[in-house]
Amino acid sequence: MNPSEHVAHLPAPTYSARLLFGVLSKLRKGRLAVTSPEGVRRVFTGPEAGPSADLEIRDWKAVGRMVRAAEIGVAECWRDGLIATSDMTALLRLCEANQQALEAVWYGNPVVAFLYRVAHWLRPNTKAGSRRNIHAHYDLGNDFYALWLDRTMTYSSALFTQGTDGSLERAQEAKYERMLDELGVESGHHVLEVGCGWGGFAEYAVRTRGCRWTGITISQAQLDFARERIRRAGLEGRVELRFQDYRDLSGQYDRIVSVEMIEAVGERWWPAYFARLRDCLVPGGRAMIQAITIDEAAFAKYRGTSDFIREYIFPGGMLASPERLARHGRDAGLAVREPFRFGPHYAETLRRWREAVDAREREIKALGFNERFLAIWRFYLHYCEVGFDARRIDVIHLGLERTA
Repeated sequence: MNPSEHVAHLPAPTYSARLLFGVLSKLRKGRLAVTSPEGVRRVFTGPEAGPSADLEIRDWKAVGRMVRAAEIGVAECWRDGLIATSDMTALLRLCEANQQALEAVWYGNPVVAFLYRVAHWLRPNTKAGSRRNIHAHYDLGNDFYALWLDRTMTYSSALFTQGTDGSLERAQEAKYERMLDELGVESGHHVLEVGCGWGGFAEYAVRTRGCRWTGITISQAQLDFARERIRRAGLEGRVELRFQDYRDLSGQYDRIVSVEMIEAVGERWWPAYFARLRDCLVPGGRAMIQAITIDEAAFAKYRGTSDFIREYIFPGGMLASPERLARHGRDAGLAVREPFRFGPHYAETLRRWREAVDAREREIKALGFNERFLAIWRFYLHYCEVGFDARRIDVIHLGLERTA
């Protein structure tokens, strides 16, 4: 019998509430204190050690939304003030630790899951669709991102190696250094960056390696910022930045880098992406992609529906497993190296971003972003941090080479 600690009898006036409390009674790890809208509190405790969290249900209709839509429902209820918690990261860690026991809630209603999947299908990454999907996330405004990213304006995982002294900026540069070193980038090389963001990698690489750099993006806001950045740095003669879809690339380059861009490509276009990398490399040329990945064993379930990230943060996004990325690389005629994995570094990066968002909340709101937006954005950062800490998702460097 599960040793749930009854502080009081918790009312369950709806079917969804009875279902939720029945599931919570099967917790295996950790402890969850639940407070009802009437102020009644009950503590559910699993037989194994684990995270400790609290959940305040402010309106019973929140339970139905959470049961129907899993983490999407949790995020929406938090945004709408229907639930509260003193620590969302702890609550999500508890859910992660009890994923099997909480499956009925965590994966939600299958009909709702199917409808979310249909919505995902309706956001394909055609050229026009990709521009719409990218605009939805990256064109929130350069001023918004500048408030909580580090000085390099790098929106991808850092690498906290020895010598970074805990600095996020130095950790981002350490990530750049690793990629440049692994690729052997030299002053005579012409490097292509597929998805150049705000130009941080371009500026750093050209300053430190003396190479030539061509970067492409389909975010006009990012492109405008990156071009001005390169102009101020006096690097216009060595850096060209273009508004261009990767499918329209031509020419060949000595090296290619692509940092957390493949997540926006979409499964249907993965073969085209790797084929374009191959075609754009000179014989003997090398490429490296940084990619957020999902475990191969979880891919089928992940592919079969949508989730919070794809609904609210990266419309049209899709993660691959390391095995699938490697297979597509080989199918395109590229030699593939063993991936370098550094997921815990992404969890730390996300913690830094979340702390920066909290510290700059007033300035963010002054830009016109309201509390509802911030609730969703914070949930995104909490959610991803927990995913990387639990290794449910990972981040890798995958080296590729055109051997002929």
